[in-house]
Amino acid sequence: MTHHPHVHMIVPGGGISLDGTRWIPCRPGFLLPVRVLSRLFRRLFLTALADAHAASRLAFFGEIVHLCRREAFDAYLAPLRRKNWFLYAKPPFAGPEAVLAYLARYTHRVAISNSRLIALDEGDVTFRYKDYRRNGQARYRTMTLSADEFIRRFLLHVLPKGFHRIRHYGLLASAGCKANIARAKELMATPMPPVEPPAVQDTADPDLVTDHRPPCPCCGGRMIIVEVFARGGQPRGPPSGDGIRT
Repeated sequence: MTHHPHVHMIVPGGGISLDGTRWIPCRPGFLLPVRVLSRLFRRLFLTALADAHAASRLAFFGEIVHLCRREAFDAYLAPLRRKNWFLYAKPPFAGPEAVLAYLARYTHRVAISNSRLIALDEGDVTFRYKDYRRNGQARYRTMTLSADEFIRRFLLHVLPKGFHRIRHYGLLASAGCKANIARAKELMATPMPPVEPPAVQDTADPDLVTDHRPPCPCCGGRMIIVEVFARGGQPRGPPSGDGIRT
């Protein structure tokens, strides 16, 4: 029940194309490059912090009161811009259903349930909690706090005015949520259109080719179809020398 602000986010593994005609899935086992995302988060966070300071939305007290001055605050942030920030991402252990169940418990309950309260008198509150630094039964412990400290910690979980516990964006935005979800399900259930086999012109003179294919992202050369296989299929290996006939 200490102050631990954080955000849980659910990101779909794909999206509807801009023209609304197909579902574009992310690559299997890959969503976002963690290193790039870490640097992006560092830049956006520190920029927002500097903007808040410039707009006088930050308050400093005690030993850090000198950070009210812009020069001191900029000097304080400077080393943070050179440090490596680490954004931790991992796949769910038990699948998306377990993630949704976990988040549902977060979003539809209060900071502490009545079942965890053990004792209450005029001055103190005793309750159960989990110490995740311990293993086994030693993880389940009890704590006694003064009533005012217990109330202070409880109120840390009450959102400030103007904040929403759950926000929806993109496909789940309230304005078009039902239509977007229905369209996404429709597109994901639609079989992939068959890929045309390579035409003769694929190996012809590049100057005579009329179709357009993006250049190779590595060398910039023209890309040529070597083999076409159905979705979920495996590419075939090259034929052995014994099987070659002229």
